[in-house]
Amino acid sequence: MTSLALLLWIVSGIVLQLAIYLGIGFWRHWQDYQALRHRAAEFNLPVAPLPPVEAGDTPAAAWPAFRTFRVERKVVEDAAQSVCSFYLMPQDGQALPPFRPGQFLTFRLDLPTATGGAEQIVRCYSLSDAPRPDGYRVSIKRLLPPVGSQVPPGRSSGFFHDHVDVGSLLQVRAPAGHFHIDRSDAPVVLIGGGIGITPMLSMLSWCLNEQPAREVWLFYGVRDGSELMMQARLEALAAAHHNFHLRFCFSRPRAEESARSADHHRGRIDVRLLRMELALKPYHFYICGPTTLMESLVPALEDWGVPDAHIHFEAFGPASIKRRRAATIPATIPQNGAEDAGIVVTFAQSGKQFPWQPAAGSLLEFAEANGIAVDSGCRAGGCGTCQTTIRVGEVAYRQPPDYDPEPGTCLLCVCVPRANVTLEV
Repeated sequence: MTSLALLLWIVSGIVLQLAIYLGIGFWRHWQDYQALRHRAAEFNLPVAPLPPVEAGDTPAAAWPAFRTFRVERKVVEDAAQSVCSFYLMPQDGQALPPFRPGQFLTFRLDLPTATGGAEQIVRCYSLSDAPRPDGYRVSIKRLLPPVGSQVPPGRSSGFFHDHVDVGSLLQVRAPAGHFHIDRSDAPVVLIGGGIGITPMLSMLSWCLNEQPAREVWLFYGVRDGSELMMQARLEALAAAHHNFHLRFCFSRPRAEESARSADHHRGRIDVRLLRMELALKPYHFYICGPTTLMESLVPALEDWGVPDAHIHFEAFGPASIKRRRAATIPATIPQNGAEDAGIVVTFAQSGKQFPWQPAAGSLLEFAEANGIAVDSGCRAGGCGTCQTTIRVGEVAYRQPPDYDPEPGTCLLCVCVPRANVTLEV
């Protein structure tokens, strides 16, 4: 055999191996695609490409103030019947702007009172699905008081569960929020504790639609399997996408859930579990859940060596998690009692004046501690209910508010005085 013939045989062998490799890859891709189509038909999941949502983009054509939406569907999502999803469509029929997965909607609700009237409150709920042009979805858990406590049940969540049905009209502000996933090639870890799973569902759906090759992990923590929402859907997505890894974590598992399987873990979500499951890769962590989860997990990730820029989180309500890296707080904001000692806060309408106490946290909490009534909603800078005119002085924000206050006003729930300040309350 000549050298030329041998070379041809070698080249032919390489080409054949490459063709086999590409054929197998195409077959696997086709199988994944068909599985996704099948699951999409079964669970009514979107498979069409969605408009890209780039980091830093501002959603186009977001409407001002509130817009009327109609409830098209109401679906119970868990065995405990504590979570309902509400599918919302704009009453005017106009297309909706895309949002950033992880953002929330703000609702203005008219709650019935014992006297037969109505009381208006504002509440925020995370979007729980990928962006669509024709509708939004929020998934709301009925909040019950802790056992043995005198804390009242959640008013707005109870209103949604008991009074909002198919055909109900709701006043909704456009999607907002700084907690959202960014488009990148970096592998991502989504961590949801309890109803904190809702923004993770939005991020997950978007990733699987827009970036199916991206590695995604979802750690979902609940007390037991009865509290899992959309369990069948999540399992179907995990079966259809080999890059999606699903883990259910039960802090108080039932007898049938005690044995650990591939996607079940006995215990809470902690850094030990993450270190066992995750390879050494530059993951971005997105976390939402109760304060206890955040207070334990965020510092543990920092201790593990995860870069600060790779840890993204949102706590329930007004809870605030302090990062250990002081650089996350602007140096221009007063940070200690010595600098804050001489500041005086004046409430104009109430005619009261008090020396500022940094331990109060925010101007809203400071006002309430001194008997000044202020309307408030989300208490996290998202809804705008506590927007107040500044007559004299200046305030500073410890975190960027999601709601943009009007010039000359501030959001009391997330700001502190920078100097002597007079407020219109």
